[in-house]
Amino acid sequence: MKPGHLHLVAVVMGHLAADFLAAQDRGMPTPRAIRRRQRRAVATRKALNRLGPFYTKLGQVMATRPDFVTTIMITELEKLQDRCSISPFSSFETVLTEDLGAQWRQMFADVDPDSPLGSASLAQVYRVTTAAGQVAALKVQRQGVRETFTADMAITMRIAKLLNRIFPRIHAMLDVETALRVVFDAMESELDFTIEANNMNEARAMVAKYSCLSIPKVLHATPRVLIQSMAPGISIREADPTAFTGREREQIGRDLLSFMYNGYFVHRFFHADPHPGNIFVHPGQGAWLLDWGMVGRLDRHLSSAMLLVLSSIAQNDGIAMAKAWMELGHPMPWADVRGFADDMSLLVPKLCSRSMGDLSLGVTLTALLRAAAKRGIRSSPLVALVGKSFGNIEGSVTCLTPELSVVGVFQDTLTDVLRGMASDLISKEQLGRSAIDVYLGGTTFLSQTREILDSVSGGQFGIRVGIDERTVFKAQTIGSQAKPLVLGALAAGAIVWLRGLRRAG
Repeated sequence: MKPGHLHLVAVVMGHLAADFLAAQDRGMPTPRAIRRRQRRAVATRKALNRLGPFYTKLGQVMATRPDFVTTIMITELEKLQDRCSISPFSSFETVLTEDLGAQWRQMFADVDPDSPLGSASLAQVYRVTTAAGQVAALKVQRQGVRETFTADMAITMRIAKLLNRIFPRIHAMLDVETALRVVFDAMESELDFTIEANNMNEARAMVAKYSCLSIPKVLHATPRVLIQSMAPGISIREADPTAFTGREREQIGRDLLSFMYNGYFVHRFFHADPHPGNIFVHPGQGAWLLDWGMVGRLDRHLSSAMLLVLSSIAQNDGIAMAKAWMELGHPMPWADVRGFADDMSLLVPKLCSRSMGDLSLGVTLTALLRAAAKRGIRSSPLVALVGKSFGNIEGSVTCLTPELSVVGVFQDTLTDVLRGMASDLISKEQLGRSAIDVYLGGTTFLSQTREILDSVSGGQFGIRVGIDERTVFKAQTIGSQAKPLVLGALAAGAIVWLRGLRRAG
């Protein structure tokens, strides 16, 4: 690290810590406080730009955390751009030789070294023609960038540990080390193109059922070099909607949203950065999803809890939404659980009263993150990643089909999502795991069943409805081992219910 950078990193982390404390303030900030926050935000952005590509990406991720920083800081961090001046092709030849061999030029019939397709802090992309005559994109990592990133990660982690000790309240609400680890894991595939290639192959299998979606084919991959088929068209932001038929535009938008919803809730693997620059469209050839360096993966529990959050909003049930959100994290000892439930009782009806076209799922998740943080409820850092992905895909689709209702598509996709969840839960692998879990937890299950039967026979059994800060939404269940079976039954029931609604309509 260059002289003075360590001090600059400490200053940035201090600014973010101060902004976190400001974000927890429920009162209305004074004009003086607002000006102070604006100066701090500008200073943080400038410092991150000076520190280089790793910290630029870190700032971009922090811009997705409304539960951690103020709106003023988010607005400023969103201005960070991962762009870099174009370097001469000769500076990448060493990487090509080390990863592809001394005879790497024989792999190509033509290379356009003077006009790169893109230039970012990690890599540059060039148009090439393979020896077989196929037009392709050649992505080459900048020399030494992985070593620089690794060193920056280590330094940032050391400072995060120090902050956790200095600011225990921040550590309680947001374990900085864990939050950084999520960022580092998301960046890992951007530093190793073989991981990105695997992500592309996995996603290609997922888009097979969509008529208007495609993903470039991986032709060759090494840790620092990626050769893939060329995607036709231009960015969805730059596309002329009138060049497409109305039906094609709508189908592209529906396929993109449906693909992402299934990624969040069924496959639990999704594109974490589907902004307009990563989606190309072309009349007659649909949409192409690019840049699979940053992806997200959710476990079954988190994915199901998020689906329950959105379903509760659709049903205008604020209390159920509050309980579902608790499954995405946990309250701190000082948490105002009843206050959070009251907040949701007021917020959810407002969301439901909006027209389909006015409601953004990405913005909704952002609002929920902020509301939970102010009431002392810590949320999983992965929720912010999903919220960022939600917001990006909605913005991308709006570029081409602004009239399409993202929530309407979500409701149309819900049946397929629940069917996919049910199929997953009754798969051989899951049934085998559930059987083992039930066997291992048999003693607990039987004892709990006996207690319930004793309570019923004694006239003492009842169901408690309401919110109690002391219980902090902890539900009495028949063992965690039974959850997969219960979720499967609920999913199957929801499918029957939705089909009944469609027949009635």
